[in-house]
Amino acid sequence: MPAYAQDEPPRPGRRRRREDDGPLPDERPTDIIPAIQEAPMARRPGAAPPPSQGSEEEYNEIFGEDTYDEYEDYDEYDEYEDAQDFEDEDRAEPERIADERPERKGPPPKKRKKKRALGWVAALAVLVLLAGGAYYGFTEIFGYEDYEGAGESDVLVQVEKGDSTSAIGNRLQAAGVVASGKAFVKAGEDNTAVSRLQQGYYVMKTKMSGASAVEKMTAAASKVGQVEIRPYTQFHDITQPDGKVTPGVYTLLSKASCAELNGESTCIPVEELKKTIENADLAKLGVPSWAVESATKAEHKDRRLEGLIAPGIFNVKPGWTAEELLTDVVKTSAGRILNAGLSDQSKGEGKTPYETLVIASIIEREAVKADFEKISRVIYNRVDEKMRLEMDSTVNYVLDRPTLLTKPEDREKAGAYNTYKFVGLPPTPIAVPSAEAIQAALKPVAGEWLFFVKCEKNGLSCFAVNFDEHRKNRDDAVRRGVI
Repeated sequence: MPAYAQDEPPRPGRRRRREDDGPLPDERPTDIIPAIQEAPMARRPGAAPPPSQGSEEEYNEIFGEDTYDEYEDYDEYDEYEDAQDFEDEDRAEPERIADERPERKGPPPKKRKKKRALGWVAALAVLVLLAGGAYYGFTEIFGYEDYEGAGESDVLVQVEKGDSTSAIGNRLQAAGVVASGKAFVKAGEDNTAVSRLQQGYYVMKTKMSGASAVEKMTAAASKVGQVEIRPYTQFHDITQPDGKVTPGVYTLLSKASCAELNGESTCIPVEELKKTIENADLAKLGVPSWAVESATKAEHKDRRLEGLIAPGIFNVKPGWTAEELLTDVVKTSAGRILNAGLSDQSKGEGKTPYETLVIASIIEREAVKADFEKISRVIYNRVDEKMRLEMDSTVNYVLDRPTLLTKPEDREKAGAYNTYKFVGLPPTPIAVPSAEAIQAALKPVAGEWLFFVKCEKNGLSCFAVNFDEHRKNRDDAVRRGVI
């Protein structure tokens, strides 16, 4: 028996160990407690087997009642106590520790519904996916509606910029061309021309099979109403020295209006376009506000829109009236001119926006792009010096000729456009100016040139500050056969 059991006699009752009870024992008794029951004691995995257990009276008789409590300060005893499974009814009830947390006041907290909401969203998503899958499976299994044959009556269909093949199919279905958009899509899957369809108007037929619709829509003859207006073009046709006629804006727009729909032509004659421009309210047509007054005062009423049609591709709907056609073209052009940089806030040095447009049109007719900024500077310098421009392009404009050279009798016919006779700019632009020509008119390069002449066969000009230099440049160009 350990020494501490012999030195201290047992005391009645139980108590907590005091600080003056002496040092803790070095080791626990593990082999002297008789077993209380035969059943093996439950223990935690990995823990050492507990000692044999005897009755409490036997334990107190050997060690004393106080000694039992001394082991509560040992960590090893915790493991021993956890492992025991006493079933003796005489065992003391465990001490209950009151809940010291503050009493909760007010109504109980609301239950969160976040997880329930997420559950509904997930369920809805599953239903959508199932519905989509069911529809896809239905169309794949049961196919799609499709007409038979090459169609019946003519109908016009518009394709917008950026339309996909599916979007085009839907447009065809809405116009009554195909029974379903999918009929067109399926028929065009292996036709690369379908993916290259451009915006514009197409003459199709109602009740076409998907295959027939693909074949007709990709045919060049089906696309109508498209016109390209290039820089340098003027409203009236130009007759070349060899007699060939270069179409002007009037002719180009008239041609673009043409289509054959169910045996009837939609063409708008040139004369009808001219009369519309002569009598139209230019502001209602879409002419920029800064150009309305000057353009209205033009000497030739049928030339009031000269310079106000921007270069580029236009899609004209066959069947429009002359006013509808011109309104669409003028409004589109106004946006392009603005994008080129010309506006009320952006104009040439000491010039109005309309005067800047006139300068840009002269630049376009007189030079190649490499010389645009220098030609612009010559025009500004001569106007500032109150010199006559003496531009053959302005004289030939009203004569509808393309040459750069003029004769004295030609100049007598030019009227206000005879810049050999009158100082300053002509009353209106003389051609369709490009964006580059507009930029040159807005920002001419620095220089003191007052003269220029075409001196190279590639169109480049030679520039001079005084007339003597200019005459030498001209004579050299004549000697080399450039002019």
